Amino acid sequence: MSTTVLLTEHEPAARGLLERQLPADGFELAGPGSAPDLVLAGDEADVERWRGQAPVIVLGPAEADPYERVRAFRRGCDDYVARPFHYDELVERMRAVLRRAGSRSTPIVAGPLTIDRRARVVTVEDRRVDLSQKEYALLVRLAAEPERVFTKEELMRDIWDYRAHTRSRTVDAHASRLRRKLRAHAPGVELVDNVWGVGYRLLGPEVGV
Repeated sequence: MSTTVLLTEHEPAARGLLERQLPADGFELAGPGSAPDLVLAGDEADVERWRGQAPVIVLGPAEADPYERVRAFRRGCDDYVARPFHYDELVERMRAVLRRAGSRSTPIVAGPLTIDRRARVVTVEDRRVDLSQKEYALLVRLAAEPERVFTKEELMRDIWDYRAHTRSRTVDAHASRLRRKLRAHAPGVELVDNVWGVGYRLLGPEVGV
């Protein structure tokens, strides 16, 4: 199975190089809303967004001072590489980070729910649940921090890559379908909790982790 890499790098030359070279080295480029194996982040602000979901390597500016690097590591990044980078070195750092992140192969278990991120398989009470790409991405995002309430704005940003405030019902529609599919395998257990007026969390307080 190929390793999926999400690029949030916005510097055109660096992004173009990575988009051309990474597939040739066995990496699959992930799109918005996917569940990547590794994130190459264009700045440290993306670290908190992806922390707990995938390892993150920050591609920082060459002029970054030690305090910026330390701040990125304190936020949870797995490595920091300054531009301009040497491509072969970056690839080896990526592989090293992926080796250290072997815990990603450990499934997420929350109540009767299990998410196997490597195989991208979701089961409830040991029965497989078929989800669309966005439903799966939504579930993995919520599972990153069970019982934390994610606002709809956060979910729109993280999964659909919407940067501006929107009144779209996209999150509600996907969450409704996700809840219905999960509920079909665990009657009476609400695995996706709608916190009225705020957003969604994976587990209601009565379920536990």
